[in-house]
Amino acid sequence: MTTATVELSKDEIKRYSRHLILPEVTLEGQKKLKAASVLVIGTGGLGAPVSLYLAAAGVGRIGLVDFDVVDHSNLQRQVLFGTDDVGVSKLDAARARLEGINPHVKIDTHEGHFGASNAMQIVADYDIVVDGTDNFPTRYCTNDACVILKKPNVYGSIFRFEGQATVFDPRQGDDGKPQGPCYRCLYPEPPPPGMVPSCAEGGVLGILPGVVGCIQATEAIKLILGVGNTLVGRLVRYSALDMTLKEYKLRRDPACPACGDNPTVTELVDYEQFCGIRGEESDTIIRDDGAVPEMSVQDLKAMIDRGDFSGGSHELIDVREVHEHQICNLPEAKLIPLGTVPSHMSGFDSSKTYIVHCKMGGRSAQAVEFMRQAGLNAVNVAGGITAWAREVDQSMPTY
Repeated sequence: MTTATVELSKDEIKRYSRHLILPEVTLEGQKKLKAASVLVIGTGGLGAPVSLYLAAAGVGRIGLVDFDVVDHSNLQRQVLFGTDDVGVSKLDAARARLEGINPHVKIDTHEGHFGASNAMQIVADYDIVVDGTDNFPTRYCTNDACVILKKPNVYGSIFRFEGQATVFDPRQGDDGKPQGPCYRCLYPEPPPPGMVPSCAEGGVLGILPGVVGCIQATEAIKLILGVGNTLVGRLVRYSALDMTLKEYKLRRDPACPACGDNPTVTELVDYEQFCGIRGEESDTIIRDDGAVPEMSVQDLKAMIDRGDFSGGSHELIDVREVHEHQICNLPEAKLIPLGTVPSHMSGFDSSKTYIVHCKMGGRSAQAVEFMRQAGLNAVNVAGGITAWAREVDQSMPTY
């Protein structure tokens, strides 16, 4: 759709009147917004404010990608959803909310995981992509699809009290090269699995994604209008605790495998494998295929029921923080926060088997790997205490 074929109704002119009187927008700019299409990958913390403000601004077509249902733990920050939406498909709830905000906007939904099998087809149908994801495989997949298809990628990420945002624009500039760097220029390789905690592991201030998501929405609108100075080549980092906003210059890497002068990433790959993430494990008591050995929460329960942790040959360790332990805990476990594990090494017994858990299995996997490198027999509890509360003791609170 082009602005030449776009008209605004009387209702739309009234709705967007505060835009129309801006010299940087005017009637012509609002027509650009109506003619534009934006794909928002993820309807969570970042995708919620992004999609709300894009819809309110009058972006003509908004695509949403997600596969999840609304959970109580989402409501602290995912402002698209309300209590009545718990258990409902996020896409269904998001569509209803956005259409209620602006019935003039078309909402497309793409249910399922976003990956190598469908990314190119989905991205190709939109002008701009907004990355609201929270995991490395999807971020790399989003980046590569945008670079290959020459689509601007408005990136954001959040963790605890800090967030950051930038714009990756692979479209050619006057010199025939991409206008700025891509995600792989910043992070050529993903971190080891479990090294960077997710928001589910580390927490996030509920207001933070609203701030970062609004920055992303602003950048998308500026790209559509062709006004202002976008974040291409710049990254802003926001700290809610310090109330500071710092800017960092970004440069394209000529040797980047995606957007460099001689790119080697010319098609999408298996991003789960690229990021070193294994598929779902079976419920075998202990797996050791070269990775961190794991056991299921069902097997942990069987050990507790047998009294394995009272005989001296096994010890259960919880590597979460003290404030997490206060929310819920297993009485049989000894609390040793992950950061203090090295200082406890001298007290461990090489003749024992140590069963280690955390909230979801990421931090405990790190602890197990460290302990095994020191010659100890240690096993990770897959899914952590969250899996225990879901599969063994439903009366236990989750967080």
